Amino acid sequence: MLPEIGHLALILALTMAVLLAALPLLGAARDDARLMATARPLAAAQFGFLALAFLCLALSFVHNDFSVQYVAEHSNTRLPLWYRVSAVWGGHEGSLLLWVLILGGWTLAVALFSGALPRDVLARVLGVMGVVSIGFILFMQLTSNPFERLLPDFPVDGRDLNPLLQDVGLIVHPPMLYMGYVGFAVAFAFVVAALLSGRMDSAWARWSRPWTTVAWCFLTLGIALGSWWAYYELGWGGWWFWDPVENASFMPWLAGTALIHSLAATEKRGVFRAWTVLLAIAAFSLSLLGTFLVRSGVLTSVHAFANDPGRGLFILALLATITGGALALLASRARLIRSAGRFEPVSRESMLLINNLLLVGACGVVFTGTLFPLLVDVLRFGKISVGPPYFNALFVPLSLALLAALGVGPLMRWKRHDGSLLCKQLAPWALISAALGFGLTALLAQRFHFIVALSSALVFWVLFGELRDVRDRLANKGRPWVALWGLPRHYKGMLLAHLGVVVAVAGVAVTSAYSVERDVRMTLGETLRVGPYHYRLLRLRDFDGPNYRATEARVEVLDAGSRVALLAPQKRLYTVRGASMTEVAIDPGLTRDLYLALGEPLSADSWSMRVHYKPLVRWIWLGALLMALGGALAVGDPRYRVARRERRAASAGGIDAARA
Repeated sequence: MLPEIGHLALILALTMAVLLAALPLLGAARDDARLMATARPLAAAQFGFLALAFLCLALSFVHNDFSVQYVAEHSNTRLPLWYRVSAVWGGHEGSLLLWVLILGGWTLAVALFSGALPRDVLARVLGVMGVVSIGFILFMQLTSNPFERLLPDFPVDGRDLNPLLQDVGLIVHPPMLYMGYVGFAVAFAFVVAALLSGRMDSAWARWSRPWTTVAWCFLTLGIALGSWWAYYELGWGGWWFWDPVENASFMPWLAGTALIHSLAATEKRGVFRAWTVLLAIAAFSLSLLGTFLVRSGVLTSVHAFANDPGRGLFILALLATITGGALALLASRARLIRSAGRFEPVSRESMLLINNLLLVGACGVVFTGTLFPLLVDVLRFGKISVGPPYFNALFVPLSLALLAALGVGPLMRWKRHDGSLLCKQLAPWALISAALGFGLTALLAQRFHFIVALSSALVFWVLFGELRDVRDRLANKGRPWVALWGLPRHYKGMLLAHLGVVVAVAGVAVTSAYSVERDVRMTLGETLRVGPYHYRLLRLRDFDGPNYRATEARVEVLDAGSRVALLAPQKRLYTVRGASMTEVAIDPGLTRDLYLALGEPLSADSWSMRVHYKPLVRWIWLGALLMALGGALAVGDPRYRVARRERRAASAGGIDAARA
């Protein structure tokens, strides 16, 4: 009965989405207050029905209802409860239901927390989000129904969840990533609403900026969690491999980062309006492109969910419709999108423009490297592979140039800055940064690596730039620590986010250049040296888990004769699927990770093992966390609440005037 209730709830959610897409937009076009007032209740009803459908599917997993085809394919009676719950989004149909539920949640959040928006603007925003909901709910109903039955014959036990997904990463990574993906639909909706209304002033940038920042924070955390999951789950010790599906989430992040900076310039100075509109469309379109890559079957990846060209064509058509419609609307309103402000070549606006160009260029590099092999294959020109050498050759220089710009931008004034004065201010800091970066690399590293030295110099360059800007803001303000605490939250959020960037860059540079990896044969009682540590195999044991059989090794790690870690890597055989998995053992640290993966048995008392020494690898995820925290701090700035109160007061004044 639960699957039928869930299916009915999906149908009702689709009905609500159709009404949400039609009535408020019609009301805004006719200035009909009654039709526009339907937007909020319809958004709430849509989310309620989607939540009911999701709950029905989750309960089907909890109760092992293998008459539901999706449950039978992704669960098993011996699967632990927490994995049965997370298995709801462990396959294509369920992950799409989670996507749609999160889209409904964002729609409801806009309805609840945008009460101060002008009535017609809110109606248009929610109407546009209703249009997007129609596409995805219809996609589920036509091609990806998670409530399909296997009646009258169905298995007693399910096929089990993919062993790669039986991990805590499945519980946290997809929901966080989807919150970011789908969150860009809000920025897209605000832009389309502004284009529909014809009011392309700076107000829509101010309204959409907090929502865009929140979505960017979620996407940052989602990508970081995916990187961390791949690091310890796949067994090869990599945190990023330029996998096409990894790139699918990275592209909207790059576009979203450019969008956040462009929104700031549009809100404060009225410039870059065309940039902002295009970036908002691009960020959400790239999120849809990521959905297409994961679910179309055009890619072979451990991240891919489906292998169905029919589904891929549907999403491709949806992508073309949404993106094409937005671009056509933009073309029809192009005369309205003119920047109001003017600025000189040496100004903060110019640095933001350079920032956007570099981020868009980096996104273009990833886009080309990801899709060009697919295009060559479709045109039947053969098969080619684009790997890390391409990305490293093009992406790394753009990233370093972005760091250089990041160290200058916050120091510059809006509209105009004295170029000669700026050079005098920055020249000493540039020399000190270069000396520290190259000097510390030469003194502390095992071998000199130019890219690491240059990255380190740029890290110091950004840090010094941020510190100088803080010093200038606190000048003549008395007690510095009290004044520092009183700085605006959005400014402190920017500082924290930029600090996260340099921490992540330092981690990427050092771990990429100085990681040590060896495949070794380890025999009981034998000691081997890898990097600065010695490893000794103490014992081997076999045991049974809830749905697998495992062999576990105990390996002692020694430094100068003293034990620093005891690692226990495992090799598991999941009995239902007959799949073999490696569970790595990691001794984490702020300065290094010791990483050990169990390979294959070579004799009764010896195994092959892969040993990694990963310096500063944790800094990558620490940097991402700092970036997300910086974004969250900026969103909490009281000026957004002040702006909402001002809009509310203005709206009330307009109503009173109309009554008079």
